[in-house]
Amino acid sequence: MRRLGCVIAALLFASTAHALPGSVMQSLKKAGIPLAGVAIEVREAGARRPLISLNATRPMNPASTMKLLTTYAALDMLGPVYSWKTEAYLDGELKDGVLYGNLVLKGYGDPKLTLEQFWLWLRELRARGLHEIRGDLVLDRSFFELPPHDPAAFDNDPVRAYNVGPDALLLNFNTLRLRYLPDGNGMKIISEPPLDGMKLDNRLAPQSAPAASKNNCTNWDDGILVQPGGDSVVLQGGYPGECGEREHHLSVMPHTRYAEAVFRALWQELGGSLKGKQREGIASGNAQLFSTHYSEPLSAVIRDINKFSNNVMARQLFLTLGAAASDGAQEKPVFTNIERSTRAVQGWLQKQRLDFPELVLENGAGLSRSERISAAHLAQLLQHAAAHPLSAEFEASLPILGVDGSVKKRLRESAAASHAHLKTGTLEGVKTLAGYVRSQGGREWVVVFFINHPNAKYGQAAQDALIEWVQGQ
Repeated sequence: MRRLGCVIAALLFASTAHALPGSVMQSLKKAGIPLAGVAIEVREAGARRPLISLNATRPMNPASTMKLLTTYAALDMLGPVYSWKTEAYLDGELKDGVLYGNLVLKGYGDPKLTLEQFWLWLRELRARGLHEIRGDLVLDRSFFELPPHDPAAFDNDPVRAYNVGPDALLLNFNTLRLRYLPDGNGMKIISEPPLDGMKLDNRLAPQSAPAASKNNCTNWDDGILVQPGGDSVVLQGGYPGECGEREHHLSVMPHTRYAEAVFRALWQELGGSLKGKQREGIASGNAQLFSTHYSEPLSAVIRDINKFSNNVMARQLFLTLGAAASDGAQEKPVFTNIERSTRAVQGWLQKQRLDFPELVLENGAGLSRSERISAAHLAQLLQHAAAHPLSAEFEASLPILGVDGSVKKRLRESAAASHAHLKTGTLEGVKTLAGYVRSQGGREWVVVFFINHPNAKYGQAAQDALIEWVQGQ
């Protein structure tokens, strides 16, 4: 009986496997990826039954395709015009342009308070009559209740922009853009934004290697070692001048020190002065609200999150959902955290009658070794989104195949180019893809393709083959 059961299971597995297009099977075999390391679900939007379903109920690591859940839930819960606020309080007396007290900046999790927006807001503070701050710059980050963040914990690369942790007062993604300008005399480096009190110690030397040519500069930064320490950043190693101008987006200091350095530099540039120090705290009961900055709408934020797979923005949005749900309270909570946000997403799924028992959430961004969802349920989520009144807004947030975002360079010469909106995800041992494909016959298909296997990085050809096959239907 046991042997008969194994035979039946093998036959069922074989029939499912043969449902895959031959081009997909061949690409997986060439990449050394067994079917056991793959989960696929293909179904027409609105259809009850899938066209292809392989290992689709198995919990898998979705990598950045988890952002689809976070952004769709946010679009439904918050609405496309939702915006975040950041407040400035005067904790003291303002007289003739001089604040005899502290300036308090309070954040509520704005995912995209960029350098340009911050500069405009500081300019507004100057226009409102604030010139000199005799007290301190107080940073109120209390809206997010989070454990200490270790940027090296995920992959031991703490300066990478994708490892920036969430913060209620996130400024310019907490990153520094370093622009490398090789010339005949060496290497010039331009940093943006300007950081008051930070020293950039350039020790880079010219480097010439077979891999460093104009036609092969994918890993141009492999020879650069970035060593932040206190108020200095040391750049050591070699830079391949043949690669021309390049740029890094790096995180080299804690949120509070970064915010202070940017504030001081821009405030001085605008003609203002700050006599005191930077410290964390909250406004006193006598502090007066001086100005409020409002972010871009959610519809613009989710485009940045999905098209460019911005992890820290996704984490900010995930935490915002916890505050938005407020656990049924009459008033909004004074803080939010990961547990509250997880409950909010789970509660939202229940209201949508979406039962995902295997779902594991850690940060809502997919930059995680523990997050899990099945291909079938992610496909179900995408089907649900396709029938939503805001479906066009959601789909437009996804990268367009061969055109923009993270799939800009993918299948550019294929007939499928411009006919798919797809979110991708990549981690060590994980390569995923999920989204919508419009076929030649004008039908819209939901496609989810997860690879969880040590050879996952070689699986793009198989995913591309499936996209082209679906687009040809």
